[in-house]
Amino acid sequence: MENKVKPLRFGDATQRFEDDRFLTGNGQYVTDSEIENVAYAKIVRSNHASGRIIGIDLAAAKKLTGVIDILTYEAAKKDNIGNIKSFMKRLKADGSPNFEPNYSLLAESSIHHIGEAIAMVIAEDESIAQQASEMINVEVEVTPAVTQIRQAIAHDAPQVWDEEPTNICFVESLGDSLSTNKAFETADYIIEDEFTISRVIASPMETRSAIGFFDKKTGKYQLRTGTQVPHLIRNELAVNVLGVRADDLRIISPDIGGGFGLKASVQRELGLVLWASKRLNRPVRWVADRSDSFLGDHHARDNIAQVSLALDSTGHFLGLRVNMYCAIGAFIDSFALHIMVNNVGGLSGPYNIGNYDVNINGVFTNTQPIAPYRGAGRPEATYCIERIIDIASRTVGISPIELRHRNMVGSDAMPFNTGLTFVYDSGDFKKVMDSALSLANTKTFHLRKEEAKKRGRLLGQGISYAVEIANGPQETPGHEVAKINFTSNGNAKITVGSHNHGQGHETAFRQLAGEFLGLDPERTTIEFGDTDLIHDAIGTFGSRSAATCGAAIQTASLEIIKKGKIIASDEFETTIDDINFSDGNFLVSGTDLSINIHNLAKKMENQEIEKKQLNLNAFAKSSPIDCTFPNACHVCEVEIDPETGFVEIKAYYLADDVGHVLNPLILEGQFHGGIAQGIGQALYEEIIFDGSTGQLLTGSFMDYCFPRADDFPPIQMINCNIPSPNTIFGLKGAGEAGTVGSIVAVMNAISDALKEAGASLPAMPVTSERIWKTLRDTGNGGLSGEQK
Repeated sequence: MENKVKPLRFGDATQRFEDDRFLTGNGQYVTDSEIENVAYAKIVRSNHASGRIIGIDLAAAKKLTGVIDILTYEAAKKDNIGNIKSFMKRLKADGSPNFEPNYSLLAESSIHHIGEAIAMVIAEDESIAQQASEMINVEVEVTPAVTQIRQAIAHDAPQVWDEEPTNICFVESLGDSLSTNKAFETADYIIEDEFTISRVIASPMETRSAIGFFDKKTGKYQLRTGTQVPHLIRNELAVNVLGVRADDLRIISPDIGGGFGLKASVQRELGLVLWASKRLNRPVRWVADRSDSFLGDHHARDNIAQVSLALDSTGHFLGLRVNMYCAIGAFIDSFALHIMVNNVGGLSGPYNIGNYDVNINGVFTNTQPIAPYRGAGRPEATYCIERIIDIASRTVGISPIELRHRNMVGSDAMPFNTGLTFVYDSGDFKKVMDSALSLANTKTFHLRKEEAKKRGRLLGQGISYAVEIANGPQETPGHEVAKINFTSNGNAKITVGSHNHGQGHETAFRQLAGEFLGLDPERTTIEFGDTDLIHDAIGTFGSRSAATCGAAIQTASLEIIKKGKIIASDEFETTIDDINFSDGNFLVSGTDLSINIHNLAKKMENQEIEKKQLNLNAFAKSSPIDCTFPNACHVCEVEIDPETGFVEIKAYYLADDVGHVLNPLILEGQFHGGIAQGIGQALYEEIIFDGSTGQLLTGSFMDYCFPRADDFPPIQMINCNIPSPNTIFGLKGAGEAGTVGSIVAVMNAISDALKEAGASLPAMPVTSERIWKTLRDTGNGGLSGEQK
């Protein structure tokens, strides 16, 4: 009998295979490509937030030695270059389709946000392109701009687009307003407040970049760029922008230094380098510097929610009203109209509320488009319900913990229809919350609070419970694809449609391959990020890869086992029924005869086995039975110095339910990263525009504050593995849960600490300056509700 290999298994705490490559500087990013005869591009961006273009003076720039071409909208129009389209439509209040602005690659005749692309300079080197871009004079007749939601929805607000006089792009109503009205009429308590979620920017470590190619002989394009969804990007750019078949564009997406949703969207520069490469018949490269990123990247979050919660005299929830205004920006991002509506079901949280009246308004503003950012609508929904519960607890005189417990959906109610778009597949919310509270030792919090008080500090504890959708949409979950091939030496190659950019796919998918096929991890490679290798895939976002792509790997594995039994029966001259498969080996029942799958594949590839019509290769396209609902309870403790307003996060605890855990180390890393981004938004990060001119005031890391490593406490977490019935191994997803619950957990903790001083919660982000000011103002009457 052959010696067995040691495959990785589901649940192993295996260190990531890909880390050695990254830590030794051997990652391959877009800009690591050595391209012959490449030209360099720079974008000329608008210095104004709104206005009409009077003229573009290119004369001086064109005379500069080394300048190859300068592209403007007129050239795009002449070359029949199309516009970027949103992936979906919504309806306006009157039932008509939403207005979608022409998202052209370069500004047409007017400007709609600071940083909008007006021209692209192409030169022999990057410094010449930069110099030439600074020589171009754009004359603009400046018009009034609206950069904030409140400005945009005012009755006399300037119009972002002439075609939409109200600046309201769409209105989506969910729930049942009649039943909700009745619930509110019978309520003993109605708690109301308004919450503002600040605008942020993803700022991945690797800025966006792209290299475009055009082959004149074949008429085909190639784009090298860091994207989470190569196939979706290909389809959009090919059909709508370039006007060619999807098969005429190949996307190659190598290693990515962070995506976070930003790199799932179609953005102007991707189309620009492809168009330019065809015009010049040579490769064209564009790389954003950090300042260019602040101006050119799509932004995230930015909404206002008016929230009302109805309760009876015993503290049970009766109904929830939410009127939400979501900034869209000047143009509609690929996914914008999805994230603002499809993930709002998170308003239900783990609670049995029953009656909902939710209205979502998409608002045009003279700002960068809003794109997905880790959580993509989920943190905003969770913020609304978890903040209003904390506020309600003070009014009804029930602790935040007890109020949550009292209204939680029981595990025996699963599957549970929330009444607001979601049907939860599984879960034990009380178990998860109790696990988090025990881990955080909440029963002794009052002792820690007293100790802090003696030191002149304010200690606060914040709790949040986040339930999010993953592997969606509900009832029609998206598919993913996987292809498993064996080489002539018997090594396995797994090609997937999902893209790995920090999720640990090269490790996790080896674990799945080890579980299903017993593959040797050292003889297995994971391949992704090339639309010519797999034609029909979706990509990585929404905590979907392990379950959705894992299902495709499982289906392909079962096909390989089926084929392998036929081949092995021929090899051992026995019947198929006598062949078993276990731990990567095909075995003959009742004997010691066996052959490892790698060796069987090697014999097949080298034609040492007669059945040439068979092979051990397989392709599968699969999707989960339905979506899943990972969930987690967060507990955060903060300490505030009243003299300075400084906030220190003393402790952070988490209990999660992501189904069965594929890899505990990867899971921990996903939660730590997500929590860090949530803390960053709560305490530090904010995109700010000048209210009158629309100028970006936070255009660099000098002004836009990021958290540092020493701003985070040790994060303690525990897993409550409650499997989903909808996926392989009961996986639920884990990529975003850390962010979804952490923003509001931190805000609730700060609110709890400030309560001791009679102060209200400042606006997000809760900087030291804002805390200091609100504590100073408390002596003059303080503030009612949250500061806006």
